[in-house]
Amino acid sequence: MKKLLSLSLALFACTVAFAQTAKFINTKGQNIIGTDGKPFLIKGTNLGNWLVPEGYMFKFKKVNSQRLINEALTEIVGPEEMKLFWRKFQDIYVTEADIRFLKASGCNSIRIPFHYKLFTNEDYMGQNNPNRGFQLLDRVIGWCKKANLYVMLDMHCAPGGQTGDNIDDGNGFPFLFKSAASRKLTAGIWKRIAAHYAKDPIILGYDLLNEPIAHYFDVNDLNPHLEPVYKEITAAIRTVDKNHILFLGSAQWDSNFKPLGPPFDPKLVYQFHKYWTEPTEKVIEEYVAFRTKYNVPIYVGETGENTDEWVRDFRIVCEKNNIGWHYWPYKKLDNTRGFMSFNQPANYDKVIDYTEKERSSFEDIRKVSLTAADREQMKKALYDFLKSSKFVNCIPNKGYMEALGLKVPVK
Repeated sequence: MKKLLSLSLALFACTVAFAQTAKFINTKGQNIIGTDGKPFLIKGTNLGNWLVPEGYMFKFKKVNSQRLINEALTEIVGPEEMKLFWRKFQDIYVTEADIRFLKASGCNSIRIPFHYKLFTNEDYMGQNNPNRGFQLLDRVIGWCKKANLYVMLDMHCAPGGQTGDNIDDGNGFPFLFKSAASRKLTAGIWKRIAAHYAKDPIILGYDLLNEPIAHYFDVNDLNPHLEPVYKEITAAIRTVDKNHILFLGSAQWDSNFKPLGPPFDPKLVYQFHKYWTEPTEKVIEEYVAFRTKYNVPIYVGETGENTDEWVRDFRIVCEKNNIGWHYWPYKKLDNTRGFMSFNQPANYDKVIDYTEKERSSFEDIRKVSLTAADREQMKKALYDFLKSSKFVNCIPNKGYMEALGLKVPVK
């Protein structure tokens, strides 16, 4: 009887464990597996610019990272007004209406780029609250739970900088790979995030580092550090969360799989990004070969920003080859190459012009000679930018969305 009881308890424990595991998106061989046990093909978009503002999304050229955007706009409106602007920006740019729209369009998931500073005491977008990241993400994730839309969390900006260009909002070099302190902080932040979301099945997985190691640098020196850093982060995450998939971006703008070897964790997906190439099978051959060699899933985390025809053709190529996708971006100012566009407000061109001025010294800044009237006009243009970006004022790009095999819901 004791043996039977022990066996029954063991079987019950296994059943419970299986039920708990089955709630989460998983991997098996070359497939991502849904909670129904069938292959799950990722289809969705990136919430770019929301938690990681990028200059080109504001139609800026020289001022191309959050730090530089913040500096330029603070020179116009002042530090207190800028803090208020960023708080309103975070509340307005992505709302529950946006999430409902994406779900209704046929998307099954979104990728959310975030900045590590949202989880530290460092000043970022008007605050220095180490819990701000959870407050913002929890809100959106709550909306996604209602809509049954999966969420991938993407560390777009890592401590020290993982890319070495504007997109990591760093200091112009991928110092992460040369700094033990930065790597420790990165792993620590991921562990904290993973502990927070470990039991949440709406989380699709964690994208550990966006586009590591730009091609400008000595890649022969830096690339060998990539996989060890991934292993370090993975080890930290797995102490608190064994449920979620980890997405590993490849080197040189997520294009070079050569620094990556056999899988070192049972739930890995290997990611590439692809822009402005021919939309043919030839451009994905090396990634498909990697998948076959190591029997692992692959996925394209960013692509798009092209004509409707290109978007359609590359989407078909990916789906034909069992490659899921998150097209970039969801929303962008005065742009037809994304899901949504919104109009440029009056006098916003003056804000753009200011960012193009020579501003490398205080003397240069003074020479721009903004009047009180100029500042008020430009301040209004910035808040009109926010108003224009609200979901109710956004314009769906029908051709782009239909090229992705999605529908355009009635707003």
